[in-house]
Amino acid sequence: MTTDYQQLEHEYGVVLAAKRDLVAVRGKGALLYDEAGQAYIDCVGGIGVAALGHSHPKLVEAVQRQAETLITCPHILYNDIRSKMLKKLVEVTPKNLTRAFLCNSGSEAVEAALKFARLHTRRPNFVTAMRGFHGRTMGAVSATFTKKYRDSFEPLIPGFTYVPFNKIEKLEAAIDDNTAAVMLELVQGEGGVNPIQADYIAAARKLCSDRGALLIIDEIQTGFCRTGKFFACEHFDLQPDMMTLAKALGGGVPIGATMINADINIDVGLHGSTFGGNPLACAAALAAMETYQDDNLAQRAAEMGAYFESRLAEKPLSQVRVVRRLGLMIGIEIKHKVLDILAQLLERHIIALPAGPNVIRLLPPLIIEKEQLDRVIEVLQELLA
Repeated sequence: MTTDYQQLEHEYGVVLAAKRDLVAVRGKGALLYDEAGQAYIDCVGGIGVAALGHSHPKLVEAVQRQAETLITCPHILYNDIRSKMLKKLVEVTPKNLTRAFLCNSGSEAVEAALKFARLHTRRPNFVTAMRGFHGRTMGAVSATFTKKYRDSFEPLIPGFTYVPFNKIEKLEAAIDDNTAAVMLELVQGEGGVNPIQADYIAAARKLCSDRGALLIIDEIQTGFCRTGKFFACEHFDLQPDMMTLAKALGGGVPIGATMINADINIDVGLHGSTFGGNPLACAAALAAMETYQDDNLAQRAAEMGAYFESRLAEKPLSQVRVVRRLGLMIGIEIKHKVLDILAQLLERHIIALPAGPNVIRLLPPLIIEKEQLDRVIEVLQELLA
């Protein structure tokens, strides 16, 4: 039954996503609640945003305190909470990344990285991976391979070459004297939860260093403990030249960042963001990062992810081809399209995502309770047997 809220969104909003038949009005931990007060286990987490779950007390307190103090402050002025948040962000990211440009989203972080790479190298071109996804703005969608995101907006920004993921020889052939940067995800989220291979990313790092190109790592979905490390880079002891961040950085409050190494210098006035680095978002991000550290959520993601995979495998699942996982970033590839399974999960009060036509993607809050994860496992075993 269509509710007033659903009707209002369709009447007054530009609806660009296929909507689920659920009006979420409240959240607590790993649960979302509808208008009738019914609880749903949230394995979407704002599409990887709500790593701390919903209404985490430390995040709520930080946002409330900052909202009473100062909500916005332009970059032409210094700000106390922004400076503290920047220091923390540099402390937790790979050691060679020494500064951060603050913005509002992952797409904006990617746009900044592309611009910074062209400015620094004075080269025009980029190499990205097939099945990769980097965002919806014109630069970010130009870097994205999948045709359904691109075709309606062509002609896009020129200079992008797409190579098969995890094929070293194809990457080597694509990088030349005009390549400003190679940009890769360490786990392709939208592309089916496909982890990168260690030899491939090692080759990418060496090729970029040898040929004068920058290596940009997109950790927008993998960052902040999702994969069982604070950043997926740590699985490979990787030092990128730039890193793009968003999603879980603010624990639910919109914020993005482009991390850069000490060699990259951008002249004043060449880029900017009106809302980027506003005190409210910075307060949320600082509280979120402190909580990730204090509660050791990287280890928890590793342990809960391993628990999920082992328990799921306890029963034969004839519809499943393979389970791909790193920490609590989980992809279950099945033998047919996933939309019907997603609908059946919702009927059983579990919210999940697709990652392509035949992959169920789970991005639950890192604080999800074991009993809640058990319920997800039991329902998946029932539906996929």
